[in-house]
Amino acid sequence: MTVNEVKEVLVQMYAYCGFPRSLNGINTLIAVLDERKAAGIVDEIGRDATPVDPKRDRYAIGEKTQTYDFAPVIGVFLKEHLFGDIFERDILNRQERELATVGALAGIGNVNAQLTSHMRVSMNTGISAEQLQETVRLLDKKAGPATGSNAQRVLDSLLLQK
Repeated sequence: MTVNEVKEVLVQMYAYCGFPRSLNGINTLIAVLDERKAAGIVDEIGRDATPVDPKRDRYAIGEKTQTYDFAPVIGVFLKEHLFGDIFERDILNRQERELATVGALAGIGNVNAQLTSHMRVSMNTGISAEQLQETVRLLDKKAGPATGSNAQRVLDSLLLQK
């Protein structure tokens, strides 16, 4: 991934993990990039996001993706901000955003309803069950067996529903 792609994942993650974790991730990225630069490693920065039209109807854009009628203000935030602002940015495609979200939700733990939903959305974007299985294997290896086992149970349950 380019530096700007990693930064974009961290921007998106604040909506799923909270600002403190996202900011910690950004600060960690800065430290890692500084270490790599000191070691003579030149990282590819990548392109910047294309500016989005500030006059676009953010609510209408988001409404195509998500509805949340029980708590209408959350629905507005999801529609306008998450889907109308963040998901409209073009550094990452929908599949990349969903895989990042699956990884983050699995790592948070205790959010299996959202993890199930994002695994389902991942498949709706064209990610295969095999690719999700590989993601679970990586979670097990990199985030630990508890995270991997939970993600596996969620994926197994989802695949049984299909």
